[in-house]
Amino acid sequence: MTDAGRPLTGLLTTWGTTRLVLLLFAFHVLEFPGPDVTSDVWATYRDWYEVLRGGAFPAADVTWQYPPAAALAILSPGLLPFLDYASAFFVLAFLADLVVFMLLLHTGLRPGRSLRGAWLWTAGAALLGPTLYSRYDVMVTAVAVGALAAGVRRPAVMGALTGFAALLKAWPVLLLAGAERRRAWGAAAATALTLSALSALAVPGAFAFLSFQRDRGTEVESVGALVFHVARRFGWQGEVLFRYGCLEFTGPYVGVVNDAALGLTALASGWLLLWRRRLAGRPLGPRSLAEAAFTAVLLFTVTSRVLSPQYLVWLIGLAAVCLCFRDSRMTLPAALVLAAAAVTVLEFPVLFEDVVASTLLGVCLMVLRNGLLVAAALTAAVRLWRSTAPTPLPAGPGGPSGQAARAGERNASS
Repeated sequence: MTDAGRPLTGLLTTWGTTRLVLLLFAFHVLEFPGPDVTSDVWATYRDWYEVLRGGAFPAADVTWQYPPAAALAILSPGLLPFLDYASAFFVLAFLADLVVFMLLLHTGLRPGRSLRGAWLWTAGAALLGPTLYSRYDVMVTAVAVGALAAGVRRPAVMGALTGFAALLKAWPVLLLAGAERRRAWGAAAATALTLSALSALAVPGAFAFLSFQRDRGTEVESVGALVFHVARRFGWQGEVLFRYGCLEFTGPYVGVVNDAALGLTALASGWLLLWRRRLAGRPLGPRSLAEAAFTAVLLFTVTSRVLSPQYLVWLIGLAAVCLCFRDSRMTLPAALVLAAAAVTVLEFPVLFEDVVASTLLGVCLMVLRNGLLVAAALTAAVRLWRSTAPTPLPAGPGGPSGQAARAGERNASS
């Protein structure tokens, strides 16, 4: 075997080994510590499957908080009728994981690229344990990574995939943060509107999820929840209740924290608009396009009222795309997300009871995990802002130095 082939062999072996272990956990051949994370599949998802198969969305179920195309993910196990629902779902989640890996591998093997992205996905996704195959987020991430792989070379394809992914779960709309406006945004809007109209006409209750999302509170794993975790240690008289499919804080001042989270989300939106306006219509290369998407999703994740473990699947996938570029500016934020994934598997499911009870250990875990994500978001934002700053053009017609710098980024990244 040549020296060049050894890193690839090691990568393939590591991915295969870690995924075998994850499947053994998902199928309960091996038992993962903590509560059973697969219960969402064989209980909640299965119940939704029966309703959807009957020709309606589960509009009466407040735990259904997903856009209409999410029905495709929930119904997908029907493609494997020779397996029971949960087994079929795990197999399809595994295949989605494989798609992400192959996309990153294909991108990383191109001239001027790197296999760091495939390595990050291999390690980071595995760190989440069986949660990776027990939520449909890995399927959404596969579509999102495919959209970024299309990137600036195929903006219409990127837009169409982004529009579809946004109707699976809303967050992929942030992939458009740095995208070409006319073709990518237009294709995304056309795809999303067409699929939305078809869903609304064909199946009742397609948009009932909007009211459920509006009424959500502060989930115990969110950044804002740290206020109440600490306050409970000093006698705060609130409690944790299961609402809208997750455990949320209820009690004094929860509304204030909810409003603050929404305000921070609005602030993040304003920053992204300012950053985009600062580009003054300049096109971005594939590297900057991926970095803008990663930064946008990070900002909205840390300002959200909900920060479930499966959100790390998105962040690891987008960070991996960034690291496919050898000169990526997102190496440190990606490393922080990787560290956050390692802490996440401890806070859920291993020590989730401590988190819910706000024990000293549970509070420390949440401070560490959310602190790493906040640090990643701020670092990514600073690096994106600096790296896309307009290049001053020297005196003279056409400003050749500035044009060469921009062309160099596009050529190096294409």
